[in-house]
Amino acid sequence: MNDMSDDAETAARLGALRVEHRDLDAAIAALADGGSSDQLQLMRLKKRKLRLRDEIAALEDRMIPDIIA
Repeated sequence: MNDMSDDAETAARLGALRVEHRDLDAAIAALADGGSSDQLQLMRLKKRKLRLRDEIAALEDRMIPDIIA
């Protein structure tokens, strides 16, 4: 039972991270297209997006069982 709740929690976390990643993508595009010269803010958003991508990849790896060939 505990494994199923862990999987459900991981899936929920994964979904939330994907939404945040998509939102950051839109925010980065809006900031870049807006002609704003706030390069520091743009850089911070891009770094956050990369961290999210890494966390998403780690969670996906954890959810997919290793197959020993």
